[in-house]
Amino acid sequence: MDYKDKIKKAADAVSNAEVIVITAGAGIGVDSGLPDFRGDKGFWKAYPMYERLGLSFVEAANPAHFERDPEFGWGFYGHRLRMYRNTDPHYGFQIMLNWIDEFKMDYFVVTSNVDGHFQKAGFKEEKVYEIHGSIHYLQCLNVCSSAIWENNEDIEVDFETMRAKNVPRCQKCGAVARPNILMFGDFAWLPDRSHAQSNRFENFLDANENKKMVVVEIGAGTAIPSIRHTSERLSRRFGATVVRINPREPEIFGKNIGIAEGGLKVLQNINEVLHV
Repeated sequence: MDYKDKIKKAADAVSNAEVIVITAGAGIGVDSGLPDFRGDKGFWKAYPMYERLGLSFVEAANPAHFERDPEFGWGFYGHRLRMYRNTDPHYGFQIMLNWIDEFKMDYFVVTSNVDGHFQKAGFKEEKVYEIHGSIHYLQCLNVCSSAIWENNEDIEVDFETMRAKNVPRCQKCGAVARPNILMFGDFAWLPDRSHAQSNRFENFLDANENKKMVVVEIGAGTAIPSIRHTSERLSRRFGATVVRINPREPEIFGKNIGIAEGGLKVLQNINEVLHV
């Protein structure tokens, strides 16, 4: 099947669906101008200081830095926080919101991203499941309580050293606060907020199990395959048609559709077919 045929098939799946689940990995942010952390080279291109230090993304995104050197730990996450706040979600997010309205579909978003861009684009907070947490929420590094609170901090970072000039503190005990994000080698992440989102997602699925479902998956790779597995589970459990949009790893089984292109281009092309 060539590209045009896949776009037409994807458009048919969207227009005939009663329910849409949007599953998204880091690749969806590339069209918004967010860096691609794929492989060490991609990470180091965005953060040359870490290449000089010989640190990979996995090593930089480690909660141990907050314990040993909080200014260094917050250097990485403080910079990302400001970048996510200053970056607007690309038009593809609006295209999907328009489909939801136009075709009167119920919806849910499942994402491994911590940037909050679905909410920023206009998706309802109660319709988003962030499986790894969110940079826009904080928790105590020492887990003095189960509290998770909004991150309203303005963290200034020296990009040359990747060190933060100020460090958030726990509202209850005054210890260092950290992002409420599941990091690598993380045993202190408080999952309560994400678990509540997960429960809402499962309730959504139960309520819609007999309805025709389309899954639009964007930018989810195989390195950490949680999002891809979610899409595939929905295909097997509900007979959903999955539209997998991934320029490098579009492969998928059965009747599902794998499209080897970037997210924004594919969403625009599907939208064009829907409005011919």
